[in-house]
Amino acid sequence: MSSITREAILAWLRAYAEVIAEQKDFLTQLDMAIGDGDHGANMHRGMQAVLSKLNDVAQQDIGSIFRTVAMTLLSTVGGASGPLYGTFFLQMASVAAGKTELTPTEFSEALKRGIDGIVARGKAAPGEKTMIDALLPAFEALKSSLDAGVSFAEAVRASAAAAAAGRDATIPMVAKKGRASYLGERSAGHQDPGATSSHLLLETAARTLPGTS
Repeated sequence: MSSITREAILAWLRAYAEVIAEQKDFLTQLDMAIGDGDHGANMHRGMQAVLSKLNDVAQQDIGSIFRTVAMTLLSTVGGASGPLYGTFFLQMASVAAGKTELTPTEFSEALKRGIDGIVARGKAAPGEKTMIDALLPAFEALKSSLDAGVSFAEAVRASAAAAAAGRDATIPMVAKKGRASYLGERSAGHQDPGATSSHLLLETAARTLPGTS
C-alpha cells in the first residue's frame, strides 16, 4: 500500500499556497458577488504566512505540520475562513499526530475529521452553499474509491473531481449560511468562494501527493 510522506504533505501545502496566490483575484471576485469581497486576499495572506513557517516544521511529524498550518490560519485569516480552515487543519492534525507518513486510509480519516470540525464550527449542512458542498463529496469519493480497492492516485483524483462537481453545484443554490445568506434568493446564480478554495485544496492534492502526477 502506498503511503503519503511528510515531504508530500509539505509539497501539497506549498503548492496550495501557490495556487491561492494565482487564484486570489478570482476568489475575491466570487466573494464580491455574495460576500465581503475579501476571501481571496484573506486566503492569500494566510497561505503566505503558512509558507513562511513550513521550513521551520519540515522535520516534525505531520500532525505538528497541520497544527502549525491551523494556528497560522487562525491568526492571520480574517472573516469566517480563518476559523473554518484553521479548524479543518487542527482536526486533521489529531489523526496525523506523531506520524511522519500516512496511509491512504489515514489520510481519508484525517480529511473526514477536518470536515466534521468545519460542520461543528460552522453548523453547515450540504446544500447550504458553503465549502461543505465541495468537501463532503470529495471525502465520499475518496473513501468509496479506496474501499473499492483503487490506487490512492486514482482515489484522490476522484476526490478532486467530486469537489469540482460540488463547487459547481453551489451556483444555483440559495445561501443559508454566512454573509451570502443575507442576500436570500439573490445569492442564487453565484459560485460559492469557499467551495471554490476547497476544491483547489483537493485539486492540488491530486497533483502533488504520491503517485498522482
